[in-house]
Amino acid sequence: MELRSHVSAWRKDGLTISLVPTMGSLHAGHLSLMKVGKEKSDKVIASIFVNPLQFAPDEDFETYPREENCDILKLVEEGVDLLFAPNVNEMYRQNSKTTINVGGLTDCLCALSRPGFFDGVATVVTKLLLQALPDIAIFGEKDYQQLLVIKRFTTDLDIPVEIIGAPTIREKDGLALSSRNIYLDPKSRSIAPSMFSILSQHASNISNGSDIKKSLKLARQNMHDLGFDKIDYLDLRNSQTLETCSDLKRPSRLFAAAWLGSTRLIDNLTVT
Repeated sequence: MELRSHVSAWRKDGLTISLVPTMGSLHAGHLSLMKVGKEKSDKVIASIFVNPLQFAPDEDFETYPREENCDILKLVEEGVDLLFAPNVNEMYRQNSKTTINVGGLTDCLCALSRPGFFDGVATVVTKLLLQALPDIAIFGEKDYQQLLVIKRFTTDLDIPVEIIGAPTIREKDGLALSSRNIYLDPKSRSIAPSMFSILSQHASNISNGSDIKKSLKLARQNMHDLGFDKIDYLDLRNSQTLETCSDLKRPSRLFAAAWLGSTRLIDNLTVT
């Protein structure tokens, strides 16, 4: 494989390597991960692969934004050393039957409304790590549950790669960057930043001693009042195990997923 020949040559020169897996349609959030890779290693590999295993039949696999030519220009400007952009047949052999399932962390939050999603993520990331053989792989904290799942299976399977989480990058109004934000119509786009503002306010309230159950109930009501159509979850959870928190004795995060029209937004914040 051409990817491994590049990596092998770098290894012979004693160079360290970072991998930043993406599904393309790159934005400033993705590019911030490339910057972390450049800080942490000698060479940076970006991958672009829209992974069919993490899309349910009724989701947007066929219409997911694909902008490979623009993405390549952005990667060149960022100084990324190598792009790995396989097609589906290269990633998955015909009649492939193996998937990776991570217990515990995948029975809550996004897993409830997206069954099979984390199996798809775990399987493709495992393959990418084995194909690229990096020292470091970097993922954004916006997808915090995904980050924990990846850390879990790399530990459990003894995959010798350090998994690093990088901070969420936001628009000036607070909306977490996402390739799917292009689906938001003007009205929805004006409402979307309120998810972050509501989470921020209630994270602060809980930190300052407000009753957790009452704060979460009020936060959900605030989001409904501002125009969110459906809330999949708005929970305070342990930042390592994702167990529901009734107090702040251990590190906690506030997690939310909600819909504006046909667009599903997610976000999370640390609660100190």
